[in-house]
Amino acid sequence: MAGGYQTSVTRAAAIEQIEALRDELVPTLDVERVKPGAGIKHRTVAEEVIATADRPAYDRSMMDGYAVDSTADYPMAVGEDVFPEDEQRSVPAKKAVRITTGGPLPETTNAVIPSEDAVLQDGKLHGPDVELGEYTYRQGSNVTKGDRIYEQGDRLAARDAVLLDDLGFDAIPVYRPLAVGVLATGTEIHEDPSMDRDSNMLLELFRSWGAETTYEGAVRDDPQVVEDTIGALEAAYDVIVTTGGTSRGVKDYVLNALENQGEVRFHGVQFRPGKSLGIASLDSAAAFAIPGKPFAAYTITAFLLRPFFTGKSQLPRVQGVCPVDVGVPKPDFTYAIPATIKDDEVIPLGHEASEMPIYGNVFKSSALSAVTRVARADGALLASKPISAGEQVTVVPYDSLE
Repeated sequence: MAGGYQTSVTRAAAIEQIEALRDELVPTLDVERVKPGAGIKHRTVAEEVIATADRPAYDRSMMDGYAVDSTADYPMAVGEDVFPEDEQRSVPAKKAVRITTGGPLPETTNAVIPSEDAVLQDGKLHGPDVELGEYTYRQGSNVTKGDRIYEQGDRLAARDAVLLDDLGFDAIPVYRPLAVGVLATGTEIHEDPSMDRDSNMLLELFRSWGAETTYEGAVRDDPQVVEDTIGALEAAYDVIVTTGGTSRGVKDYVLNALENQGEVRFHGVQFRPGKSLGIASLDSAAAFAIPGKPFAAYTITAFLLRPFFTGKSQLPRVQGVCPVDVGVPKPDFTYAIPATIKDDEVIPLGHEASEMPIYGNVFKSSALSAVTRVARADGALLASKPISAGEQVTVVPYDSLE
């Protein structure tokens, strides 16, 4: 440990700390009610949501056909038609009704004969034997009154609007979006903002996770200026993200500034590129110190900080075959190697066999950290040991992280 906090933690341990920080911060956010269709995507549920009625409210037909009592004998008399917009009705026992998909089954019926299996002769219905509940969408089979549908902390997606509409919820209590301030560090960026290669990417990434994000410019390499600026931002944001200045070089002041103003949870992860990530809890905000090179900044943010913003730590993965040997420098690290995927073939981008040969056949994250063309990779090949040509590998698609 250095400075009283952990250094060089595993990815699993880092995510555990990051999730704990999320659990501490999110419940302190203001709660608002949002209607489905008015922006529930990416929002976090603030209170549990309990179903107030069965869905469907009564049995409905899953086919166009005839609603019947499965115990009745043929031929059956046929009553008036039933459509989805109709209320549930009563018909005489043992009598069938013609019904369309979604129509409510009359109380005296319990199965549906599809139109293609039904025969009408002299106005009477003939057809095959049917079982109780056949081709029906049973009452309460989707949701039963009293079911807990959402728990506090659940993350909402666009598809949740379908369920909320079906349950009849006009609005749902959610926490307001996280407010994130992004601060670049470095005298060279302060003097020439065009040299900032990280901030726009981070702004887009945080917004893709539902945060309201603002760029707060760049500060020069002055320890007091860095500390004072972070202190001022704490009053305006839930999350402060700094880029650059996370190592232990002569001009790397961010970690000292965070330590002076709060609790640094850890600094350094056994994951590359981006191993010098640091996280801290301040009095009223979380702080993430991200290394300053573009590829490193993107990778460590997408793979480590995503759980804080989305509540999801599981990585989406696909399988492929790597046709070349790939070495790794240290077996105790996990490496996220950018790769292209074509026809299930995974080619490490930057490898001597790729269209952008940079590092030979042993992955060197430092060789790619500032290479912006890496943005055209399809995903990251995860490896903690050397890969042999023809070996099946695991790839995390970048699109699935955003």
